[in-house]
Amino acid sequence: MYAQTPGADRSPVILHVPHSSRTLTPAARGSVLLDDTALSRELDHMTDAHTDLIAGRAADAAAVTPWTHRNALSRLVVDPERFPDEREEMRAVGMGAVYTRTSHGERLRSDDPVHERELLAAHFVPYADAFTRLVDARLAATGRAVIIDVHSYPSRALPYELHAAGARPAVCLGTDEHHTPPWLLEAARRAFTDCAELGLNTPFAGCYVPLKHYAHTTEVSALMIEIRRDLYMTEPGGAPTDGLAAVARALTALVDAVTGQAARPTP
Repeated sequence: MYAQTPGADRSPVILHVPHSSRTLTPAARGSVLLDDTALSRELDHMTDAHTDLIAGRAADAAAVTPWTHRNALSRLVVDPERFPDEREEMRAVGMGAVYTRTSHGERLRSDDPVHERELLAAHFVPYADAFTRLVDARLAATGRAVIIDVHSYPSRALPYELHAAGARPAVCLGTDEHHTPPWLLEAARRAFTDCAELGLNTPFAGCYVPLKHYAHTTEVSALMIEIRRDLYMTEPGGAPTDGLAAVARALTALVDAVTGQAARPTP
């Protein structure tokens, strides 16, 4: 349900890749109402294709190898970055932690509270627990943890998006008021400066921090990198293009900058 790739003992950096997989469990596939063709099309729209490849190349090239936590299952099983309860605004369009609607508002699975609880218990909770343990381990080893969420998004808004009217820059930087210090945001701006225009919290905002540490542990920093898909791949679910190499280099530069900064006291 998840895969962790160890990094250097002295690295505080965690590359988080939550939406790169197209794999469904048999139980999750059984609850999805789409036929195979429609499901493949939905996966094309909703999978952050090749973000695992981008993160992997950046980790391999970094001066100090970061840690990587990757979701091995599709977000159509559970979405580990959603709140699992009424706090989640995406429940309004059928996309809480367990999706019941597709990217185009069609029925994905029936409303079944029992099955939802089963999916959350089997996948959401273990995923969150494992990620929290990884953050705790980085805090214990280095005194800090720096989470970099690696995402992508389509060049054209999909109907499910709640903030579709916002700008769609080549790279969107998602921040959190408690966990994104100015030095981290500036490091990302410098690293991705050659990837055309950058945007802040548009069309997506925020970043992933374990609830144990959210708004509580100042030593945990986080930033989301949302890469517009036409920058590095053929949309909606096609092969990577030559642009992927430039994106991977930019992420490598960010990891290197963050590793150096995180080793020093935050100003």
